[in-house]
Amino acid sequence: MTDTSSVLITGASSGIGATYAERFARRGHDLVLVARDKARLNALSARLRDETGVAVEIVVADLTDPDDLGLVAKRVSDDRKIGVLVNNAGAGLAGAFERQAIADVERLVSLNTTALLRLSHAAAGNFVAAGQGTIVNISSVVGLVPEFGQSVYGATKAFVLYLSQGLALELGPKGVYVQAVLPAATRTEIWERSGADPEKVPPLMDVGELVDAALVGFDRREPITIPALHEGAHWDAYQAARLVMIQGFGQTQPAERYRIAG
Repeated sequence: MTDTSSVLITGASSGIGATYAERFARRGHDLVLVARDKARLNALSARLRDETGVAVEIVVADLTDPDDLGLVAKRVSDDRKIGVLVNNAGAGLAGAFERQAIADVERLVSLNTTALLRLSHAAAGNFVAAGQGTIVNISSVVGLVPEFGQSVYGATKAFVLYLSQGLALELGPKGVYVQAVLPAATRTEIWERSGADPEKVPPLMDVGELVDAALVGFDRREPITIPALHEGAHWDAYQAARLVMIQGFGQTQPAERYRIAG
């Protein structure tokens, strides 16, 4: 990423996306802001232009619509000024799995995974050719915790984490930095949009504090940033245990514990 590169942010009209837009604008980056809500995008872009002097372009798009997604992907792949992609657009879905409408489930998966994958792919070609660039993917700690009971949402965020880790290994040697940010419960509109019961909403982190912490990880070039995790050693232990398990995956015979009857 160069000092003059533009930043494209999805889901930029409110919450985490709008806060990233403000923070990057204050760092002097021009912006391309993508979301469905034109009125909010216009208000945010006008304010950021007035307050920071950066150039702000808005793109009104529904990333679950194939045509809209294709247009945004083309912008990412064609615009050589874009040096940072923040894949923030996402949604939640409340309720038990068996009672969730399948159309809502499919829309959730489309937004949280397919759109992110498509835009990451569009950016990767540009960034590898330039030998630099950054992809920031907003995942969630829910992707590590099936016990939370948000099966589909958590599965999409586990996908985002795995994809980010894989891309970091693939693209890192080619000059592309990939960061996965795993927020815990954060004060944004996702709760009411998902239909969550207000009485069951957990304590929430302020969105500004969340993004500021994520940007500390960004500046440090962390591959994984979990703002709510106070003990970084816990993540290191998790990774160490995973790496130990990998050593056993190459066996040609089943483990002894599966070869004993009874």
